[in-house]
Amino acid sequence: MKATFDGTSVRTGPDGISLYEQSGYGRTGDTGLTLSVEEALYLMQRGKLDVEGYDFDSLLMQSVNHPETGRLFLRSFIVYRDIRERGYVIQPGPHDFRVFRRGQRPGKGTTQYLIRVLSERDLVSFPVLIREVATAEHMRKNFILAVVDDEEELTYYDVRFHRPKARDFTPFESGVVAVPAGSSAMVSGEGAALLEKQWFGTRLDQDRLILSPPEVLYLLDQGALTFSETTIDRSAYFASALSLDDELTEKLTVYSRLRSLGYTPRTGYKFGHHFRVYTESNTHSEMLVHAIREGAEIPISTISRSVRMAHSVKKKMLFACVQNEEIVYIEFARIKL
Repeated sequence: MKATFDGTSVRTGPDGISLYEQSGYGRTGDTGLTLSVEEALYLMQRGKLDVEGYDFDSLLMQSVNHPETGRLFLRSFIVYRDIRERGYVIQPGPHDFRVFRRGQRPGKGTTQYLIRVLSERDLVSFPVLIREVATAEHMRKNFILAVVDDEEELTYYDVRFHRPKARDFTPFESGVVAVPAGSSAMVSGEGAALLEKQWFGTRLDQDRLILSPPEVLYLLDQGALTFSETTIDRSAYFASALSLDDELTEKLTVYSRLRSLGYTPRTGYKFGHHFRVYTESNTHSEMLVHAIREGAEIPISTISRSVRMAHSVKKKMLFACVQNEEIVYIEFARIKL
């Protein structure tokens, strides 16, 4: 089948419409079919299309060397080809690509996935990501990050909002007295036993319990804890703890919100994250949660390691984005299309 390249897209004659009707390639017009360059290259590789004045290599190189879009083109083509070869119809869409449900095509089916293509060295801007996931959710589609590594291999991540549901829990008792101990605090006697039953703190010995800074601040804010020393108050303690942990503000916001849902957040340090979170019982944590500040940008390579760790210990991986005291939870999961 013959076609021409106009510098941005490839056009066929009327005979090209059969490619659309049979396999969902391109977009139809009055005089034929308009193909994206990714679609044209894929058809050229399969011997189904000849583009006047170009072979596969020359059209690929012209696209890769385009001054505006060339940097992104090769990985977009790799994603396009991979998804086509998995049996899906894929077209340029509201993100980078839209993918129809298996066995369906334009005019006779619905979109299942909206795809954003990244390289392994790209940063993920969470404000942008939140907008794109919201768009996909509004359209009732799944949002997918397709990451192309330096060896041109692909990893797909399903990205969605996680909306935690509250569970019943026993209100906290008040009147526990703590002694500030550096950035932590120590509780003894009956207060230690009471807080331990509610899954706060770590035992120093049979009589003493050590509380982490988020635990201390949360309990102070709930009126369940007071300091034995009158020379230090909540503000002074927070300032001291913040000087040692510049992520404390976000961590406290997320910790407090998870506790208000009846969940039990504990340190997730050994998993490389802020919290491991118990949601159904206090015997197995179901989630890893990392608190991030508004406007955060995180390398996709860091997210990839996080998802792999969470999967290896059978937990969900959530990034909790703090936005004006509100929290948006973004869940990442590696998937096979």
